[in-house]
Amino acid sequence: MKKLVLAAAATAALLLGSIAQSAELREDHPDTYVVKKGDTLWDISGRFLTKPWNWPEIWHVNPQVENPHLIYPGDILKLVYIDGKPYLVKASNGTIKLRPKARVLSEGDAITTIPLDLIRPFLIDEMVVDPSLFETAPYVVALGDERVISGGFGDRLYLRGLDAEAGASYGVYRKGKEYRDPETNELLGVEARYLANGSIEKAGDPATLAVKKSKLEVLKGDVALPRNEDPLPPVYAPRAPEQEIKAQLISVYDGVTQIGQYNVVTLNKGQRDGLEEGHVLTVYQRGKRVHDKVAEERGAEDPYVTLPEERAGTLMVFRTYEKVSLALIMDAVRPIHLMDVARNPY
Repeated sequence: MKKLVLAAAATAALLLGSIAQSAELREDHPDTYVVKKGDTLWDISGRFLTKPWNWPEIWHVNPQVENPHLIYPGDILKLVYIDGKPYLVKASNGTIKLRPKARVLSEGDAITTIPLDLIRPFLIDEMVVDPSLFETAPYVVALGDERVISGGFGDRLYLRGLDAEAGASYGVYRKGKEYRDPETNELLGVEARYLANGSIEKAGDPATLAVKKSKLEVLKGDVALPRNEDPLPPVYAPRAPEQEIKAQLISVYDGVTQIGQYNVVTLNKGQRDGLEEGHVLTVYQRGKRVHDKVAEERGAEDPYVTLPEERAGTLMVFRTYEKVSLALIMDAVRPIHLMDVARNPY
C-alpha cells in the first residue's frame, strides 16, 4: 500500500500562502460531483476551477468522514460556502466542519494528483545524466550464450567495472540524444535510454546480471546503472513558480511530431533555474513568421512579421534535474510543437 503525503498542516499552510492567484470557479461548475475510477485531483479540480492548479485553495477535508484525507471512486464531493468563500469537501451526514489538515493523495485505490501510471517509467527507468557518466559506468562486456544481442527474460549479461553485491538491482542503458539549450547551445545533459533491468546473480569482475524485464535489445558496450524499482513519487502540489520562468520544449518522448495531452516533454530549465516538481506552466505556440505583402509594397526592408504567441496548453513538472526537467502535458487547446515556450501560468 502506497501513500503520497502532500504536507503536514504547517507545510500545507505554507503552500497555500505561496499561491499568488485566487481560485476562480468555472461558470458551469457543478454543485456536487461523484468521483469515478480514473479521475485525478487535477481532473476534478478542472471541473470546478478555471485554473486547476489552484485546487489547494478550495480543497479541504471533513474530519467526520472516515479516512477524510483520501478520495475514492464513488465518493461524493460537494461545493459549500463559508463566509462567502467556496470549499470542496466530501459529503457526509450532519454538520460539515472544515479545517486544513495533512493530506494523503494516494493510498490503494485512492485517486492521485495526476496519472501516476503515465509518469512512473520516467521515475524508475528513463533518465537524463551527465555525458561523462557513459565514460565511467560499468558496461556489458559479453552476452550469455555467445549472442550478439540479448535482453530477454532470463538472459544473462556480463558486466565489467561493477562493485555490487548479489541481489542488487540494475538497469541497462544506452547513450541517447543530447539535450542542448536552443539559445546558448550549452550541453544540458544526455538521455540514458532504458533497455532492460535485472538483478546481480553473481558478484565479481565480470559480474553476472540476470535479466528480469526488457524494453529494447542489449548490445555489448551498453552501461549498467543502479535502479530503484519502487520509488516513492515526489510530493506533487500543483502551483505556479514563485519566480519568472521561460522554458522551451526541447524534446518529446515517443517520437510524436505534434504534442498533446499526456505527452511527456523535456524542458531546457531545471533545478538551477528554480523549477520544482509540481510547478505548472502555460505553453504558448510560437507565432508564425508570415509575409506582409502590403509592407513589401510600401518598401519595408523586412516584409515579414512574426505573429503573436497563442496559448496552447498547460504542463506540470514532475521530475527535475540540474539543467533540465520532465513535464507532463495536462491539457492542450491547440497542437504543441518542439521549441514552443512555457511560462508562468496566468
